[in-house]
Amino acid sequence: MPGLSEPVRYMKKPPPTIKLPGKFGPETRWLIWYIVATLLVLWGWQGVYQQLAIRTIPYSQFKAHLERREVVEAAIKQDEIVGRVVPLAARQTNAVAVPEIRPLPTNRIELAHGMEKAIAETKPFLFRTVRVEDPDLVKELQAAGVEYTGTRPNPLSQFLLAWVLPIAFMIGLWSLIARRVGAASEGILGVGKSRAKLIVDKNTGVTFDDVAGCEEAKQELREVVQFLKNPKEYQELGARIPKGALLVGPPGTGKTLLARAVAGEAGVPFFSMSGADFVEMFVGVGAARVRDLFRQAKEHAPCIIFIDELDAIGRQRGVHVGAVNDEREQTLNALLVEMDGFEANTGVIILAATNRPEVLDRALLRPGRFDRQIVVDAPDIDGREAILKVHARNKKLAADVDLRRIAAATAGFSGADLANVLNEAALLAARRKAKEITQRDLEEAIEKVVAGPERRSRRLNSEEKRRVAYHEVGHALVAAHSEHADPVHKISVVPRGRAALGYTMQLPNEDQFLLTRSELVDRICGLLGGRAAEELVFGEVSTGAQNDLERATALARQMVTMFGMSERIGLTHCAQRQALFLPTAESSLQRDCSEQTAREIDEEVRSLLAHAYAKAKEILTEHRDQLERIAAELLSKETLDGPEFYRLVGKPMPPPKEPVPPMTVPGAAATPQQRSSGGLSTDK
Repeated sequence: MPGLSEPVRYMKKPPPTIKLPGKFGPETRWLIWYIVATLLVLWGWQGVYQQLAIRTIPYSQFKAHLERREVVEAAIKQDEIVGRVVPLAARQTNAVAVPEIRPLPTNRIELAHGMEKAIAETKPFLFRTVRVEDPDLVKELQAAGVEYTGTRPNPLSQFLLAWVLPIAFMIGLWSLIARRVGAASEGILGVGKSRAKLIVDKNTGVTFDDVAGCEEAKQELREVVQFLKNPKEYQELGARIPKGALLVGPPGTGKTLLARAVAGEAGVPFFSMSGADFVEMFVGVGAARVRDLFRQAKEHAPCIIFIDELDAIGRQRGVHVGAVNDEREQTLNALLVEMDGFEANTGVIILAATNRPEVLDRALLRPGRFDRQIVVDAPDIDGREAILKVHARNKKLAADVDLRRIAAATAGFSGADLANVLNEAALLAARRKAKEITQRDLEEAIEKVVAGPERRSRRLNSEEKRRVAYHEVGHALVAAHSEHADPVHKISVVPRGRAALGYTMQLPNEDQFLLTRSELVDRICGLLGGRAAEELVFGEVSTGAQNDLERATALARQMVTMFGMSERIGLTHCAQRQALFLPTAESSLQRDCSEQTAREIDEEVRSLLAHAYAKAKEILTEHRDQLERIAAELLSKETLDGPEFYRLVGKPMPPPKEPVPPMTVPGAAATPQQRSSGGLSTDK
């Protein structure tokens, strides 16, 4: 699949930072908050330090120190008295002259508790006491020779405590409430606004050079880019660029990346939105969002609107019944009107992507709306090699790595699959502490992607392991002796994935788009070879052939009902495939015939399977010695690669074929099915 790979981002320069006038940037706002927080912490620390350094004493103890003339300094405040006390014992120790103690003219009663504490003090200290109503306090201070002064409250502290902190608290609380209410109102009142993500930067980081494997699709979209760059060249000739281009293809082929590359090449604003973003539980929301999206697009014209998963809103109308379907139909109607209605959308080009083109409404696909349907399909061998080179830009590859060989071994892989292969190879190399990614890492990564990770913890007993070995060798041996089968790449009895106890991997040597009847019959024989080997060696079969029978039956039914490869049924097309690209339950064949014809189809399918099974048993019976020899070798080594297997068979390994230049054949049929990357036998 066109390996539109998610490329390694090599930005030429970082996007410019837009500074709005009158607003601070994030760094400036952070610095302001840091300074404010620092000032608050310092202010709080001063208060805490004062609380720890100054001792709080009762007023009675203060009067006792004053009576003994131990108070040397005092600051009289409105609510408290702060000062310094030097006890007599401290003065005597320091040989300080003690002034003569003269009794104060007072009739106060000395408190014993206060006096005891005052006498017990031996070191100077700072004190604080709550001021009480005492008219004679100033006289007593003068009589005791105390250096006293009056102080006023700090206006800054009073202002901060009385005004700034309460107002800041109210503003913060109000902002929090307003933000919550605003978010709720935006969710209700803004429900009809478009949720499209606008990429205004002209350098999106993706160009056509980052897209590989879909040259035809890129060529179709280059005209869109040229029109957005130089519209006058087309308008002078009277040409009208298509209003919409629909990208269709299997998942992982890079449709979204291709749309971003168009925006990157054109250098215009790019609106990106998913089809599921239009529809909500509220009636009319989808249509309102469509109108709002096109209104914004007209303001930024010329621009590109990209709608991913278009089938979410573009399904055929009138198929289902219900309120949800009515809402989807209203959204689709609004989209149809905006794309090609009475008012023209000049300079607005719409790109959309889907992997379900068969369910889209026919009004969307008519000329004037989505004029072009660009198929983004699986890449060929050249495309896969180009995709691998794109994904390998930031990876350290060893000198022995041959990306052409990896591309030949990954027929049917999409761009996402190839990216996964390279990533898994890098993980495997890192796991064994290697400095480079080798060819062996890439080949093991292919097996992991196709068959799943190894599960050596799932231990099989000797009898089960022997049965699995004969089963897998049966697949490989029938393929080796069939003229039109794909070459065997690897055989293993190591459990992988969720259900596979062993696997036989067959990889084609070339991209194949048409299959003949002989090739399909040989493929069915290979699928049934494992069950035939079990019956031949053990005399009975097991449940290990469940997946083989499922795939063989599906292939035989397609031969009879769709490909006209049955003489009894003839050329009648008796089944319809619903999903073209998605392998879901809906993609199963739907019968389009009578009951009598269906019965004949079942009999013909049964006859094809019986004939293929008999052919597989005949091949294994004829080469029973090879079956025993290869099974014994597989049990001892657990894994056999392709060259070693063909050496044991006594045949040369089929060489890879060179691709044939494409030819244009009128009425050429499409590929019957997506080629499988490998044949797995799941032993359940």
